Amino acid sequence: MRVLLTLFCLLCSVSAWANQLEGIRIWPSPDNTRIVLDMQASPRFDHFMLSGPHRLVVDLEQTQNRVNFAAIKNSSELITRIRDSKPPRAGSTRLVFELKASASPVVFPLAPAGNYGHRLVIDLPYQDQSRKPAPAERKLAPAGLRELVVAVDAGHGGEDPGAIGPKKNREKHVTLAISRKLADLINKEPGMRAVLTRTGDYYVNLNKRSEIARKARADLLLSIHADSVANQGPRGASVWLLSSNRANREMAGWLEKQERQSELLGGVGEVISQTDGNPYLTRTFLDLSMDKSRADSYAISEHILSEMAKVVRMHKRKPEHASLAVLKSPDIPSLLIEAGFISNPHEERLLNSAAHQQKIARALFNGVKSYYRQNPPNGTMMAASAAPGKAIRHTVKSGESLSVIARRYGVSVRRIKGHNDLRSDVVRVGQVLNIPGS
Repeated sequence: MRVLLTLFCLLCSVSAWANQLEGIRIWPSPDNTRIVLDMQASPRFDHFMLSGPHRLVVDLEQTQNRVNFAAIKNSSELITRIRDSKPPRAGSTRLVFELKASASPVVFPLAPAGNYGHRLVIDLPYQDQSRKPAPAERKLAPAGLRELVVAVDAGHGGEDPGAIGPKKNREKHVTLAISRKLADLINKEPGMRAVLTRTGDYYVNLNKRSEIARKARADLLLSIHADSVANQGPRGASVWLLSSNRANREMAGWLEKQERQSELLGGVGEVISQTDGNPYLTRTFLDLSMDKSRADSYAISEHILSEMAKVVRMHKRKPEHASLAVLKSPDIPSLLIEAGFISNPHEERLLNSAAHQQKIARALFNGVKSYYRQNPPNGTMMAASAAPGKAIRHTVKSGESLSVIARRYGVSVRRIKGHNDLRSDVVRVGQVLNIPGS
């Protein structure tokens, strides 16, 4: 009888706790805060908001809580406290997230993938627009010329670690480190500016990445990744661009969404808006835009491959094609850079090295600069610098000498002195110099 009673209690316990909450992770980003609940099995859930004070309440049916709230890492400015509360039914768990402001949560489950099991994801978009950084605007260079803008996309991030090496180094950290170093090099180059799609350890939706580049009116999108395969043998870097099949599918999507066609860069969106909805003309202009974007991507990739081959081992010496969501913009030349195989023990060590990351960043920068020096977009400082007889204006900054300025613009000190009627090599901070075309 006692054995039967024990079995009955055990069965009741299993029935009451059909699932378990095993972890809570919080990932703040400039646009929202993401909460990830790690579950033992697929969750059954409900949620609602309360005010006075602002709270998000999440009910997990037939779930036992195994999380220590005090141990949760919370760097979000929106979430002030996480606690439990009396559930509406026995055997369930009620979570309460106390918030600084109201939010409109987006809640959805995720099936097991990679190193993660079942999850319940909660996105809390920021209602207060002051939390979000101002949209990147193209700065005007002297004489109305603009800077060349490069969007640098660090792959993965937040709850998406990307590939994980034998020593547990994560792709998301490697890509962000290389991206930051590349952005620094670009921003130090006169006439160029970088825009990072993510600046910290948080996840950015793949569609959002190209939107960030478009809002910044980027001339180029570079997405940085680290390769991985089950076999630890493969090594080397590679460069990828959009396949023709994926390009055709994306073209069909843009044709269906007329309201998005006006977002296109380079004047194509404005031209399309003047076609009075003629689908044949729209298709023609989108085809031309996509063809040019893919042709430019291929040409830029050759310059980048040439520079990377000087400093790192190459897995592929020619650009490869693939169906990759981050490369789908019909108007922005886009490339995905595999910096090496994090699954290879030797390359994992290299990819985790700041010196090696700097080598990769420098090679990418040199490749981009090499291409645009030869093919500067109209209206940019690079185009003005490359045009014979045309000059651009440079304001001397602290720490700059005449030789440093001459080296940056690829002209001689003697030409700058002659162009500005200077009698010595001494320049002062704030002094404006006319830089002759190289």
